[in-house]
Amino acid sequence: MKLNLFKKYFLTTSAIILVSFAFLIVILSVWISGFLAREKRDLLSETCQTISRMASGWVGEPDFIEGMGSIGAVVSRAIEATVFITDASGQPYVCSCDLYMDEGSCMHTQAQLPANVVESAMAGEYYAVDTLGGLYSSPYYVCGVPLNDTEGNAVGAVFASSPAASLKAMFNQFFRIFLFSACIPIILMFFAVYAMTLRLTRPLRLMSEAARSMAKGDFSKRIPVESDDEMGELCIAFNQMTNSLVQLESMRRSFVANVSHELKTPMTSIGGFIDGILDGTIPPERQDYYLKLVSDEVKRLSRLVGAMLSMAKLESGEMKVNKTGFNLSEVVRTIVISFEQRIEAKEIRIEGLEEMEEVRIFADRDLIHQVVYNLVDNAVKFTDVKGWIRLSVEKFEEGVRLRIRNSGEGIAPKDLPHVFDRFFKTDKSRSADKSGTGLGLYLVKTIADIHGGGVTVRSTVGEFTEFEVRLPSGEPALPDDTGTHKSGRGKKNKEAQQ
Repeated sequence: MKLNLFKKYFLTTSAIILVSFAFLIVILSVWISGFLAREKRDLLSETCQTISRMASGWVGEPDFIEGMGSIGAVVSRAIEATVFITDASGQPYVCSCDLYMDEGSCMHTQAQLPANVVESAMAGEYYAVDTLGGLYSSPYYVCGVPLNDTEGNAVGAVFASSPAASLKAMFNQFFRIFLFSACIPIILMFFAVYAMTLRLTRPLRLMSEAARSMAKGDFSKRIPVESDDEMGELCIAFNQMTNSLVQLESMRRSFVANVSHELKTPMTSIGGFIDGILDGTIPPERQDYYLKLVSDEVKRLSRLVGAMLSMAKLESGEMKVNKTGFNLSEVVRTIVISFEQRIEAKEIRIEGLEEMEEVRIFADRDLIHQVVYNLVDNAVKFTDVKGWIRLSVEKFEEGVRLRIRNSGEGIAPKDLPHVFDRFFKTDKSRSADKSGTGLGLYLVKTIADIHGGGVTVRSTVGEFTEFEVRLPSGEPALPDDTGTHKSGRGKKNKEAQQ
């Protein structure tokens, strides 16, 4: 069965907790059992040493057996162990158990301890978990020390024994208490892990759902940002990505709609004019006029397709920027002269060409030529009859500044933020310029951007419109074939102004 992220995270964390807890239990079990065994040995050893010291000065006395039996009984009840004394041969003759105290004989006094056990005890100390040669049916903790007479000679041994089962019972009791006390924290820990896992995986689950919705075309879902950690940053980034996709989708739809509109209008006109010529609706004497209109529409389609190809290359990065050194002022003059007929037709006054300083930049000449051409073309289109166009090129701290200002109706404030958008046309521009594509200013801004510059627009309705292009000067370039020739150009510029 396929597990989702929440189950995987929760089960993995729970398994880690359980394994860690089991490991802790094993370590505690080993440590506690060892600790209890050491404590039991120390207790039995200390008890034997105490009994041995008390009995050393009493050995051979008439009431030795009775007195030591009573003392051993008191001590054995206190430590829950059996204390008995043997002679040098390993035969017990004093015991602290109840049966010996009642009847004077018990299983200890009737047994014979192994010789090696007695020898070890008389030699110093004996300690083992043993049955003492079959004396006990189950293992006992047994400790033995020598019993010395008044002269210091070992005449026997003092033993203390305690069943190993009692220590095991104590360990089991402790273990049950530990498990019971740990159950509540473990349960609380599982609830905490569940809540934490749910909180951590919820944004990811929402992102997965939003991604599936986006795959179906629904971009409305956003991920709530509930923290300021890495997960919160991921949610913010996802929402920003969604907003970008929404914007791109809107731009794509707008682009398709605009392209369809821009292509449909001239194609409809072309089809209508040609059909009118073919079916005789347009008389022969008017056919040349309408064929000229068809030619204009075909040229418009050509300009639109060319602009779209340039736009596509610029946006995809396929268009290479070949930077060379050239005179920007000379490019401006050349382009203005190319508009001489249109300028004279509208009786436009050109200002600033003669005073324009010579400014060289390091950029792509063809692309910058397109920028200047589009701006001059735009200015000529919308300058009123007998109006003026003022041009200037100058250096400033960060590079080069090109300004083109023209008189005319200007641009409404509500349209200024959109003049560089693809296919954008104001109502005035659509009526004044039916041949425009709406891509010229967009290309101007794109080309300026890829050169590391920028473009801005200012306008006052009924007075003027001004475009300003800022370009970096670039690296120093060697002189090329685009040097200035003021004498020839100046004459042509003067003629253009006239």
